[in-house]
Amino acid sequence: MGVDYTDLQDPNAEYTMRELSAETMGVTGERGGGRDVEITDVQTTMIDGNYPWTLVRVYTDAGVVGTGEAYWGTGVPELIDRMSAFIEGENPLDIDRLYEHLIQKMSGEGSIEGLTVTAISGIEVALHDLAGKLLEVPAYQLLGGKYRDRVRAYCDCHTEEEADPDACAAEAERVVDELGFDALKFDLDVPSGHEKDRANRHLRPGEIRHKAEIVEKVTEAVGDRADAAFDCHWSFDAGSAKRLADVVEEYDVWWLEDPVPPENIEVQEDVTASTVTPIAAGENRYRVTELRRLLENGGVDIVAPDMPKVGGMRETRKIADVANQYYVPVAMHNVSSPIGTVASAHVGTAIPNSLAVEYHAYEVDWWSDLVEETVIEDGYVEIPETPGLGLTLDLDVVAEHMVEGETLFDPA
Repeated sequence: MGVDYTDLQDPNAEYTMRELSAETMGVTGERGGGRDVEITDVQTTMIDGNYPWTLVRVYTDAGVVGTGEAYWGTGVPELIDRMSAFIEGENPLDIDRLYEHLIQKMSGEGSIEGLTVTAISGIEVALHDLAGKLLEVPAYQLLGGKYRDRVRAYCDCHTEEEADPDACAAEAERVVDELGFDALKFDLDVPSGHEKDRANRHLRPGEIRHKAEIVEKVTEAVGDRADAAFDCHWSFDAGSAKRLADVVEEYDVWWLEDPVPPENIEVQEDVTASTVTPIAAGENRYRVTELRRLLENGGVDIVAPDMPKVGGMRETRKIADVANQYYVPVAMHNVSSPIGTVASAHVGTAIPNSLAVEYHAYEVDWWSDLVEETVIEDGYVEIPETPGLGLTLDLDVVAEHMVEGETLFDPA
C-alpha cells in the first residue's frame, strides 16, 4: 500500500502502528483472524493437586481465550493479577514483546529470577495457547515447527517405603509393566538409618551403600526395558556427591540429579567433571542467562529447566538452543497439571535435543480428568495438532479440586 515506514516516528503520521499492522496483515476489522485483537483480562485459579497448580487464562475481545500454567508458589496469583494491567489492551500475538515488557515492568519485584519470573511464565504459556488459536496453528509451530510427533515422558516414582531398595525395585517394575513407562526417576535423599547429622550434608559410608543399593535394585529390575534416573534434591556436600557418583558408575544410571546445592556453579562443574555418571541440574535456575552459566563450563551433562518456572515456552526454547551449542540434551523438570505438561511437550517437540518431560502426578488419579483430551499414553505425550496447546479444560473438574477460597475463572 506504499506506506513510508519513516512515518512511524511521526506522531501525526496517517497510520498508527496498530493500523499499519492490520493493513499489512490484510485485516479489515474482523475479530479473531489476524492482528485486530486485544487482551481484555487475565485470571488465575489454583488447583489442589499434589502441588497447588496455578492455571492462568488470558481473555480477548475476539472471544478467544488462552490457558497456561505457572509453577506453584505462594504469591504467584497475586503477581499475575498485578501484571494484568500491563498487558490489557495489547495484542496477544506479540508474545516476545509482551514478555520483555513484563520483565521490565516487574523489575522492582525481581524479574531476574524467582516467583516473578514464574508468574510471567504462566502468562507466556497462555499467550502461546491464545496465539495458536488465533492463527489456527499448534503452539509448537510458533516455536519453529517440530522434530518429533510425540515426546517421551518419564515418571517420577514413589513408594510408601521409599528407603527400601526392594520396594523401589518393585515399584519400578510396576510402573514399567502396568503403566507402560520406559523412563522413570526415584529419590535418593531418603533416610538410610545411618545418618548422624543431615544438616552437614555429609554422607557416611553406610549412607552411600544404601543409596547405591537403591540404584542397583532399580536398574536391575527394569534392565533394558526402561531408563532410570535418581534425584538427590541438592542434599549433599561436594565430596559426598563425588563419592556417590563414583559408586554408582557401574550401574545403568540415566542421570543423577541435583547432587549438590544449586548456588555455587563452580562446585557443580567440579562434581560433574569428576564422574562418568551423567549429572543433571537446572530446575532451580531462571531464564537463559542463568542456565547459560550452568552450561558454558560443563556444569551439567543434562540440563533440566522447569518450563512454567524458568520463563515460559520461548525462554525454554532459548535454553535448549544454548544447550545444543554445547551438545547437551534437555530433560524438562515438570510438576504440572496437564496444561503445563503438554506445554512442555510442545517445547520438547520443537527442539532437537529433547530427552523427555517429567510426569510427577501418577498418584493423583484425577490428574488426566482436568482436560478432555488424552495427555500421556504408554509413557509418551502425543503432540496435539489442534490450535494452541490443543487442550480443553473440564471446568467442572477444576471447580471440584480448587484450592479452598479460590474462585473459578470465567468459562468463556
